[in-house]
Amino acid sequence: MRLPVSGVWRPCAGPPYLAMPGRIGGALAFTWAGSEIRLQPSFLGHMVRMQRLASHLPSGFRSVLGALVFLGAGLSLAGCAGFGGAEEAPPPRPVLQSPPIAVQPPPQKVEPQATRQTGGFYTPKQMEGRPLIRVALLLPFNSSRPDVRALSNSLYNAAQLALFEFNNPNILLIPKATGGSALGAQTAATEAVKEGADLIIGPLFAEEVSAVAPVAHGANVPVVAFSTDSTVAGNGVYLLSFLPSADVNRIVDYAALHGITNFAALFPQNDYGIRVRAAFEQAVADHGAHIAAVETYPANGLGMNGPVQQLANYGARHGALLAKRSELKKANDVQGLKEIEKQDTIGDVNFQAVFVPEGGARLRALAPLLPYYDVDPRKVKFLGTGLWDDPSLQSEPSLDGGWYPAPPPEAHAQFVARYARVYGSTPPRIVSLAYDAVSLAVALASKPEGERFTAQSLTEPDGFAGVDGIFRFLPDGRTERGLAILEMHGSGPVVIDPAPTSFSVPPSL
Repeated sequence: MRLPVSGVWRPCAGPPYLAMPGRIGGALAFTWAGSEIRLQPSFLGHMVRMQRLASHLPSGFRSVLGALVFLGAGLSLAGCAGFGGAEEAPPPRPVLQSPPIAVQPPPQKVEPQATRQTGGFYTPKQMEGRPLIRVALLLPFNSSRPDVRALSNSLYNAAQLALFEFNNPNILLIPKATGGSALGAQTAATEAVKEGADLIIGPLFAEEVSAVAPVAHGANVPVVAFSTDSTVAGNGVYLLSFLPSADVNRIVDYAALHGITNFAALFPQNDYGIRVRAAFEQAVADHGAHIAAVETYPANGLGMNGPVQQLANYGARHGALLAKRSELKKANDVQGLKEIEKQDTIGDVNFQAVFVPEGGARLRALAPLLPYYDVDPRKVKFLGTGLWDDPSLQSEPSLDGGWYPAPPPEAHAQFVARYARVYGSTPPRIVSLAYDAVSLAVALASKPEGERFTAQSLTEPDGFAGVDGIFRFLPDGRTERGLAILEMHGSGPVVIDPAPTSFSVPPSL
């Protein structure tokens, strides 16, 4: 089964033109007026002129993305030819830093857009008479944190982009503001259910997901959320995110395959650190390997020196050096003293690899401390998680040669290029999750009513393929992904072990 590709609209250069929703396959935009979201025609981030796109995919995009796999058959992703053009510490994967502010359209006069149809649900006039599929998008648009508001805008932009790149005129996207709180998310979910939502995408944070779950479950509405906390999955909640356990399993598998049997690790003192540590200890045990040293550090990034010094056993190794120097001086061994004059320690650490599940500015502060305390990256392999999938980290010399798991980069790079072409900015890393969530909704919407968003459809064993590679939902709501292994270099990461292109075994809990 294939989604129709012909008739997809794409933005292009040219004079401003207001793209009415009825002319772009039902893609709608909403703007803020205080705390209220108003329905109005979409500018897709800025006013654009719309142009017909030929009913084919560019070969590069088609070959990378293949299809949005559904029931084992390819669902072609509608790529836009000619587009120019990169976390969270949970949730989800990249650390929440200040992402670029999405370009917002100028204020427009909002005209009456909707009428009430049978069933009591509002329907835009230009979509009347269609068998609408309502998809609610719950995000903290009105969070008190500017960085979270900006991230929410970017996620929404990506959701709109997916609507533009797929031609299903029956999907109505309904954004709802959660405020970033449990109560706000519960209220938003209640409103979405009352407005006839067939599927809820979002929310972002674990406490929000926990509050939304009973509301959605009571109405038999599935939730595709972005939290990385697997404890909130299940009972109709599916996590389309980068789960720490998936990252850990992939990197430990690869390291063990390459002869690493003794590990060390540094964990932040927060909920994420607790979860990733549990996953790491289990993965190492599963391979019959050994954890030689573990230290934790404050999650605010302060006080990292002490834990790294302890991990490196620097005190004992430095003491051994001082003792050796004293011995050589007594023996008047000038040559021996010369050989160790530039050393700070004697002896190697007792591990072959050090796992550092950190990202962003904190990783840039933490990583150099390891060689400073004589953990030599030429002898010890530095291992990370998908938090390392960040261009700003490429310039950190201590990470050069380190390994980390990440989605296959080619398809994501093409998504980033298209996003930047449309919105004029590079999206935060996790924004692709919203794109894939809406793409998934479009794919499943092509099924007969009553089969679209069922547990059976969502947990299809063959899974799906999106801009972050293949993924599938497990029966317990967690996500299994096909991840590549990348090696960090100053010139850019290099794929050293490609991501799988299909799931070869049935999913298991």
